[in-house]
Amino acid sequence: MASVGGIGVFRLRGVGFSGVRVERSQKHVPGFIEKAEELKSKGVSEIICISVNDHFVMKEWSKQYPDNKHVKFLADGSATYTHALGLDLDLTAHGLGTRSQRYALLVDDLKVKVANIESAGQFSVSSAEEILKAL
Repeated sequence: MASVGGIGVFRLRGVGFSGVRVERSQKHVPGFIEKAEELKSKGVSEIICISVNDHFVMKEWSKQYPDNKHVKFLADGSATYTHALGLDLDLTAHGLGTRSQRYALLVDDLKVKVANIESAGQFSVSSAEEILKAL
């Protein structure tokens, strides 16, 4: 996975967010930080948070979690990676431009094994707990 945007769990693995400051994202990241050791014990080599934001925003966002040792924060400023995954969301009509759907990907040997993609406004299938169940 190159430098682009969301959360990823890698054995290779991944998880994405529609926005940095939205309420569900404030639950999403802490869940992966909390479950990082358990994910690693099940063979996950990388956990990456990818978001359609610039690297300055992602750096500041990562600072909200000073005890985080496992989740990497990467920027997908132009939504190139998110678009390549087919997970981009056009919110131009709402003044928000291109964003990302909320998702969790389980990637193994560069192949997507699990793609848990949330319905708009939901947070149920892309949690760390759901990825653990898939392992």
